[in-house]
Amino acid sequence: MLKVGFIGAGIVGTALAVLLSRNGYKVTCVSSRSRKSAKNLAKAVEGCNILDTNQDVADAADFVFITTPDDVIQRVASRVEWRKRQSVVHCSGADSVEILEPARKAGARVGGFHPLQTFAGIDQAIENIPGSTFAIETDEPLLTILQDMATALGGQWIRLKSKDKAAYHAAAVFACNYLVTLVKLSTDLWETFRIPPEKSTKALLPLLRGTLNNIETLGIPQCLTGPIARGDIGTIDKHIKTLEKKAPALIAPYMELGRQTIPIALAKGKIDKKRSIELEKTLKAS
Repeated sequence: MLKVGFIGAGIVGTALAVLLSRNGYKVTCVSSRSRKSAKNLAKAVEGCNILDTNQDVADAADFVFITTPDDVIQRVASRVEWRKRQSVVHCSGADSVEILEPARKAGARVGGFHPLQTFAGIDQAIENIPGSTFAIETDEPLLTILQDMATALGGQWIRLKSKDKAAYHAAAVFACNYLVTLVKLSTDLWETFRIPPEKSTKALLPLLRGTLNNIETLGIPQCLTGPIARGDIGTIDKHIKTLEKKAPALIAPYMELGRQTIPIALAKGKIDKKRSIELEKTLKAS
């Protein structure tokens, strides 16, 4: 059985270590710049020992996850003496396996294994990772090992090339991080009619859940609703005039998102080309 070690004991590393251990993988050791984080990981994984240095982990494990912050992965990889046929894997979404070149040159097998999930805390990550998609960048024989890991964790997997990583990660930012931004803009607007953020967030959450359910069950473009889906220029005009008075900083994002939504409405078939041109003009007018 593979002996798995972790260099780095943050949220992603700890969650993966716990889940891999629960699913039959032998997680044997961890090192971390933070002794407290290493202790938390080792405490959560039976049989996992805290080692003093990254080199100690590399010497003790057949399979090493580097789950440090992205900007230090390359430095960590370059300061360890790796060995032939050892597996070295990072979990960065944006970086390719090129940052593990020192390990590859030493004869190790290198790969990327990124769970497409949001990591706000360890408990949430442990709960959310099962069912997620894992972006894998590597070649055989490590490819099969990582595919099996993804399956064991209850997830699906996709295979990426190095050139795909930045676009893949930018897509995740749009879907996840900027959703938070959009909700924040919505709650800011609710404050203009004296509803505090905690109350507006609670009010908006069922709408968000309904939207996600529609995306899952109906798919894009059929899930699209709202004034652009209907070609309702009168409502859009009202929105723009209100934003000009109450929240002028939101006009630009409102109009740009509106323009990006027009092709989806066209694909749904509820508006025609003529109406789409009228919508474009409306959303460029201010």
